Amino acid sequence: MVDKYHLAFGCYGIIGNQSELVVIKKNGGPYTNRYDLPGGSLEDGEGLDQAILREIREETGLLVQVYQQLGITSFKYPWDYENWHFNQHFCVFYNIQKAVGQLKGEVSQFDGQDSLGAVRVPLKKLSFTNASPLVMWAKLYLINPEQMNLEDQTFSTWQVLQRPVF
Repeated sequence: MVDKYHLAFGCYGIIGNQSELVVIKKNGGPYTNRYDLPGGSLEDGEGLDQAILREIREETGLLVQVYQQLGITSFKYPWDYENWHFNQHFCVFYNIQKAVGQLKGEVSQFDGQDSLGAVRVPLKKLSFTNASPLVMWAKLYLINPEQMNLEDQTFSTWQVLQRPVF
């Protein structure tokens, strides 16, 4: 029997350089209590470009002015959620080249908001013990953009953290 996957889709922004990355403090889903990239699901009828601009504003307080889509990949891993035991997370990545405004350590909470706020974290402090696979993908991209790999990644294990690491 083939395992059924819960399918998730979203747009995610990489705001950083070779030394640090803007991440959110995640408060929902399989990346709860970890650092994650700002971004998320599209609203009904919303385009990819509109989604990334909205999500970054809602989750970080920043207004994106210049950005470029990098591509799409997916991450597969075990995760018990409702009737599913596996998740496949499709991610459209954007390189955020210019954003203005004040980074918010705390953001407004509303239905569907899964960010507690945003912080800048040195790349050397980000690892699979405290960050989502998206953050780790972004870290590799920032260190060496020429080696960008959009192949799907599969993890044999995944742990939802019970306590925040931030």
